[in-house]
Amino acid sequence: MARVPTRRHFLLAAGAALPVATFALLSRETDAPSPLAVGGGLDPDARPVRRIVQAQPTRDGAGVRLSRALGGQALPDLDPFLLLDEFHTDRADDYIAGFPDHPHRGFETVTYMIHGAMEHRDSVGNRGRLGPGSAQWMTAGRGLIHSEMPKQEQGLMWGFQLWVNLPAAQKMITPRYQDIPPSAIPEVDIADARVRVVAGEAGGRRGPVDGVVVAPSLLDVTLAAGASFRHPLPIEHNAFVYVIDGAARIGPEGTPVARGELAVLGAGRSAVSTSATGARLLLLAAQPIGEPIARRGPFVMNTAEEIRQAFEDYRSGRLVGG
Repeated sequence: MARVPTRRHFLLAAGAALPVATFALLSRETDAPSPLAVGGGLDPDARPVRRIVQAQPTRDGAGVRLSRALGGQALPDLDPFLLLDEFHTDRADDYIAGFPDHPHRGFETVTYMIHGAMEHRDSVGNRGRLGPGSAQWMTAGRGLIHSEMPKQEQGLMWGFQLWVNLPAAQKMITPRYQDIPPSAIPEVDIADARVRVVAGEAGGRRGPVDGVVVAPSLLDVTLAAGASFRHPLPIEHNAFVYVIDGAARIGPEGTPVARGELAVLGAGRSAVSTSATGARLLLLAAQPIGEPIARRGPFVMNTAEEIRQAFEDYRSGRLVGG
């Protein structure tokens, strides 16, 4: 019989009473923009910045030090995105305990590594190593138990975990993995920007992630000093930018966004960004699902009853067996 582990991950329930010091994310609304584009011309199709959220420090797993930009009180979700965590430290004590065995059901987890190495294992025998520049798109579906543990004892560990919701019709599908080595992620120069295409399409290159119902885009964009970047997006998709290095100006109004800030983009047909001094950012977009979200710890379903069933299935050992 499976035992419910006492990890902090289980406390991330939507609406739960959490310490203000942990999840009181700073956020600010932005003024309505004027239609000034990158380079000074008119660009009425560019998406404005509607809100900026400052990532806040927290811990998860067995005590891993994180910065959480999405999934807290200030920005609980941005349909279909549920969570964005960054781990970025060269102190082994901040990451060495990792993320021991824990269950998931009803959504997808995305791990994207920049530096360092993690190893994934699960309850049905899957195993994989995530090194610098690699990605994993895991569809938890009806359920599994897995661990993500560091494969280093010193040095820089830098990466991200993203949670993406599944629609009701797919929440109980068979789990699957897309383990993506760095060599499988295309890199393309678009004007002055260097872009790694993890999911979606940019510069005529398509990312390796496939078969995801919300048709996601996940781009890792590096801007040199003075560079600009413009990327078309489906008008119906929700989108955000997270700055992971340097500082950028986002949207037609050139809203300043600093390292560790997430910019929620409004309606439009393209995302635009510039940087005077150089920056690196993640651009994410996907089709919203538009369904009720019932969320408690490691499970994301549509109703409270489905959440109760998920916990019962986990305790009884039925979660993995389906």
